[in-house]
Amino acid sequence: MKNPPRFIRAVVAASAVLLVGGLGASTATATPAAPAPVVASHAVSAADVGDICYSALPAEAHDTLDLIEQGGPYPYEQDGTVFSNREGILPSQSSGYYHEYTVITPGSDDRGARRIVTGDSDQEDYYTADHYASFDLIDHAC
Repeated sequence: MKNPPRFIRAVVAASAVLLVGGLGASTATATPAAPAPVVASHAVSAADVGDICYSALPAEAHDTLDLIEQGGPYPYEQDGTVFSNREGILPSQSSGYYHEYTVITPGSDDRGARRIVTGDSDQEDYYTADHYASFDLIDHAC
C-alpha cells in the first residue's frame, strides 16, 4: 500500500473529524492504558522518542522524505507498507496509522537499518537509524 502525499492525508483526516461530529464531539470513554512493552530490560513509551532537526538528517533521509511527498516511486517493494509499532516506542495508534519507508544506506547489500516512519498527521515523521530500536521525531522547522 502506497501512502498518498501529506496534503491529501491532512484533508482526509480533517474530513473524518467533521464526519464524526467535529473536534469537540466525543462519546468515547476512557479505557485503562495497556502496560508499556519491555525492551532491553526497561519499559519503552512515546516519551522515549527523541527529536532531530531536518537539517541534521543524512542526505538519503531527505531523498526519502521527498519521495514520500511525491507519492513515490519507491526503491523497495516494502516502502509504504504499514508499520505496526510492535516495539511500542511510537505513540499508540490504530492499525494502519504508521507507514515505513527505507532510507538508503550507501554500501549496504540490503535495505539497511535506516527508516522513515510516517504517521497520518501532517509532518509526523520519525527517523530511526537502528531498525526501530529508537526513534526521533523530525522537526521540519530547523
